[in-house]
Amino acid sequence: MRIGKVSAVLLVLIFSATSAMAAGFRLPEAGAKAMGMGFAFTAQADDPSAIYFNPAGLVQLEGNNVMVGATYIRENGGEFTGTTPLSSGATISETQKDLNFIVPNAYFTRKASPNLAYGVGIFSPFGLGQEYKDRNTSFFRNQVTKIDLQTIVVNPTIAYKVNEVLSVGAGIDFLWGRAKLAKTPVNFAIGDNSASPPTNNLYILDLEADGSTWGYNFGALLQLSKNAKIGFSHRSPFHLKLKDGDVDLANISTASRAGLGFASVSTAFFGGATVFHTKGSTTIELPATTALGLAYTIDRLTVEADMDITWWSSYNHLLIEIKDQKSPVLVTTDTPKNWRDVVALRIGAQYKVTDPVAVRLGYAYDPSPVPADTMDPSLPDADRQNFMVGGGYKYGAWTFDLSYFYVLKKDRTVNNQTATSPTGTAGTGFNGTWKGDAHLVAFDIGYRF
Repeated sequence: MRIGKVSAVLLVLIFSATSAMAAGFRLPEAGAKAMGMGFAFTAQADDPSAIYFNPAGLVQLEGNNVMVGATYIRENGGEFTGTTPLSSGATISETQKDLNFIVPNAYFTRKASPNLAYGVGIFSPFGLGQEYKDRNTSFFRNQVTKIDLQTIVVNPTIAYKVNEVLSVGAGIDFLWGRAKLAKTPVNFAIGDNSASPPTNNLYILDLEADGSTWGYNFGALLQLSKNAKIGFSHRSPFHLKLKDGDVDLANISTASRAGLGFASVSTAFFGGATVFHTKGSTTIELPATTALGLAYTIDRLTVEADMDITWWSSYNHLLIEIKDQKSPVLVTTDTPKNWRDVVALRIGAQYKVTDPVAVRLGYAYDPSPVPADTMDPSLPDADRQNFMVGGGYKYGAWTFDLSYFYVLKKDRTVNNQTATSPTGTAGTGFNGTWKGDAHLVAFDIGYRF
């Protein structure tokens, strides 16, 4: 195994994210102070997380700065009520597993001269995690039983103060990502869906692949007056190619079926084996992001409002290529997504109670990019209202920031269920309503020297 691959695996164990806490599967949890203000931080960008939110802000930081922290995510399992292709027309209820994640971040910055600063940040800008309770009986098992997307970005950054009004910054982004997918394909022509457990499961499938890619980011900061600032930032899209991943099948059905000439799936397609291994590849289009913010300070109070765009329209389909296909039971798939660009609105405030103590409030409206006709159980997404509260404390060269974030998803009803194919392959989608919410707590420690 190559040293680079070992290092990447170690990094993903430390800096991993598997739960999307912005609409789609974007993760803005890159700093506790910013979280406490609803992630309305593009125009302030006055702590080391500026590397993520707006690199031009680095010139505001004096000396050398180190900041490390983490966000704890408690994602309550989504609750579904309705029908699926496996519920035989009956209205059912199914709840996903409750999931817990830790999403760390780390930054180093240095002021090299009055007008020049640089640094490096490590964070997870995208992540997705969903899991259903039983991969053999879930009413969604033919579509997905578990999905994970983990990403890490290492982001060297430089910033320059052009004059008293304008500062600019830019960085190079190295992204490493890993995806996992599990599902249990179903065919009604070869078994009994009402049996316990169902006998129409073809096999259980696990796919895992990783890859890396490059991107860039840049930003600008305008000091309009002593009290007013405008910030702008943009991060490029990432074309994450996941090549030669492992595709493992187990529990391949050995039951004889009339539709297969009284052979089994195992004997008809896999030479009598109950396990099978091949390779798979895919490309995930991770979107560009753009933010524009205005901050205003009056005495001890700072208020900021941001407009945050995620260019999700780049995610228009998901092609998963299987090397050794066994048609029709194991084939390459190309699933339409057709996501749309969305604009999140964020507002936050900070009040300095005393010089070392600050309190913060934030709110964000985060619309879903997922259209109803392509929504699936791998991400039952909905518009979100986000409520944040936080505080900060300075002690000498040390800073401590703590924030709480509640995600309230709007109940979403979707009717996109497709019928079983003439050959018995179970359909996709669902007709019903999803509910869900999540709780997050972030904590950062910073030190200046």
